[in-house]
Amino acid sequence: MKPLIEGGIVIIGGGQAGGWAAKTLRDQGYQGRLSVISDEPHDFYERPPLSKAALVQENTTLSRLFSEEETKALNLTWYRPIRATGIDSEKKQVQLSDGRGLTFDKLLIATGGRPRYLSSAWQSHPRVFALRSWDDGQKLRRALLSAKKIAIIGGGWIGLEVAASARLMGIDVTIFERQERLCQRSVPSSVSNALALRHQQAGVNVITDCGEILLDENTDELCIRCAKRPNQSFDLAVMGIGVELNLELAAQAGLELTHGIVVNGQGQTSHPDIYAAGDVACHPTLSLCLQSWAYAQNQAISTAKAMLNHHSEGFNELAWLWSDQYQDNIQILGVPTSQATQHIQRITPTSEVHFSLNNDNELVQMVAFNDARTIKLGKRWMQNSRQLSPLALADPQFSLMSLK
Repeated sequence: MKPLIEGGIVIIGGGQAGGWAAKTLRDQGYQGRLSVISDEPHDFYERPPLSKAALVQENTTLSRLFSEEETKALNLTWYRPIRATGIDSEKKQVQLSDGRGLTFDKLLIATGGRPRYLSSAWQSHPRVFALRSWDDGQKLRRALLSAKKIAIIGGGWIGLEVAASARLMGIDVTIFERQERLCQRSVPSSVSNALALRHQQAGVNVITDCGEILLDENTDELCIRCAKRPNQSFDLAVMGIGVELNLELAAQAGLELTHGIVVNGQGQTSHPDIYAAGDVACHPTLSLCLQSWAYAQNQAISTAKAMLNHHSEGFNELAWLWSDQYQDNIQILGVPTSQATQHIQRITPTSEVHFSLNNDNELVQMVAFNDARTIKLGKRWMQNSRQLSPLALADPQFSLMSLK
């Protein structure tokens, strides 16, 4: 048994949540030992470009969260590339994959997720790719450069972004989606239809409601079939059916779990000295896990302040995420809810906005194509429970700014 190392505040995870937590701890005056355990060799970096610029553009470099100088100034003790293999919550220790152990005063779990596969056969196939890390993105880009025909398995946000990038590279793309429509779990049908139209206009073959998606395991080629299409051969496939959250360490530590790690508004778990941030942390008021750039950053900042016992009102920001596809910037405010009983579209020559209202004419979700200003208005309406006129929202001549 190797001797234990004093870790001070320990962060498990070198992603966006871990990065912003580390920076916030230093910005807020923490001067003690700050240890970061990461299974990647890289400094903290942005993940959104992985499905966009990093695929399409030549000679892209890692999109760092902070400059090299800023990262160095954080004075971090890195354990990388290495994994945390266990947490002893009673002794307040973290076990590492190289046999070493760290003690902690406080611990932040920001372990994120890993790509989901349809089966082990899909996962082991040499022409099936996933996109979660910088290294994943570089491998996929190299493969795309020689590909003519690819399959996207899953019509969610990551799959649609990769499809758009591949079409910009001149590659033939087919999307296989088992559900009846694209992004079905996150947006109303009008938005799914708008997304499908954009991809079909760009030349993507969109197959929805396709039933089971099957891989022919009797050939070295990549052959895929579904209920609506016979066997087709592809150069490669990209998995886009979501993520499996990395909750194993939290479960072993005995923390309370639901969809993810249960936290309060301060990011604190059921153990008073263990916190969670990012994908694995259940949103404290929505009671669901968000795979969102904004949530990973802002909830981690809030949690880091709370770890230092600084006054914190608690994290209660609205769900917000975005996607870039072709020429469209798509922003989603709020989450799907059974309270959404009215769906209104507002279409102008330059933008398209989809509003979901409840029975009291209050906004519960909004999806905007190329209209960031209306998203900002929507945040105010939601926060103030503003009652809105469906007729005014649908009228492209009506000035929404008058509802400020």
